[in-house]
Amino acid sequence: MSVSTKPFKVFSGTKSRYLAEKICQNLESPLGNMKIEHFSDGEFSVSYEESIRGQYIYLIQSTFPNSDNLMELLLMIDAAKRASAYKVIAVIPYFGWARQDRKDKPRVSIGAKLIADMLSVAGVDRVITMDLHADQIQGFFNIPVDHLYASTIFVPYIRSLKLKNLVIASPDVGGSKRAGSYSKYLGVPLVICYKTREKANVIGEMTIIGEVYGKDVIITDDMVDTAGTLCKAAELMMGKGARSVRAIVSHGVMSGAASERIMQSALTEIAFTDSIPFDCEKCSKVRILSIAEMFADTLQRVQEHKSISEQYLM
Repeated sequence: MSVSTKPFKVFSGTKSRYLAEKICQNLESPLGNMKIEHFSDGEFSVSYEESIRGQYIYLIQSTFPNSDNLMELLLMIDAAKRASAYKVIAVIPYFGWARQDRKDKPRVSIGAKLIADMLSVAGVDRVITMDLHADQIQGFFNIPVDHLYASTIFVPYIRSLKLKNLVIASPDVGGSKRAGSYSKYLGVPLVICYKTREKANVIGEMTIIGEVYGKDVIITDDMVDTAGTLCKAAELMMGKGARSVRAIVSHGVMSGAASERIMQSALTEIAFTDSIPFDCEKCSKVRILSIAEMFADTLQRVQEHKSISEQYLM
């Protein structure tokens, strides 16, 4: 990939360096030199170890747990603005707190809006992210937001499986739009799981709407956290005669006992992107698909003021 002649540099937070290095390899550009100094009380400071004056600065940092990753990103933005960077673009493959996108009960915060405000106040000029939990979160920002879709990565993967009786499934009603897009693009049936929750991360009841008997099912979702929904859906589908059940998930949060739960589940395989780091030795059913090339292409297009939507498959 040829690099734009316009001045730009790419920097990374601590926990997203693994991805930033792969993105820079695709860009054929070195990763910028930045120092993050930690103090004994847990506080830390950020400093750029090279001049960034008058340049486009891309900061790669997902805000997966813990909150230090978000604070790092905010300090990186602030330091870049104070170092006279021309434009500061936050590249956030996984945008955390996105599940808190509305008031679903009295006296709760809208976390996604708060994070958007914090990034804006810090001085970010643009945000590049992928598969937000809810599309409307883009409206929480008063700056440009480039929303990428992991379907660019997952569609070729699905086709490589060569499943003759393919069915696309959504693990809940909220994800039916995403699953419907896959279903329509691939020309296969759609199945929806209807579930109720007793509380966060705890499933009440689940039923399946649609036919899975004799089918190879692929469940699509934006993230896998505790894996309770995916595993229960896979169990129900196999119980109703499905030949196999797989899952494709954009963000592998994989908290708590998620790895053990997946290993003991009816899932044949689960694939997610490297927006969040994961050690595959923890779960042999996991397959990681890299988003580095897609993000490198997006950075290139932004830098050269080209259309980003051209790379969308659906």
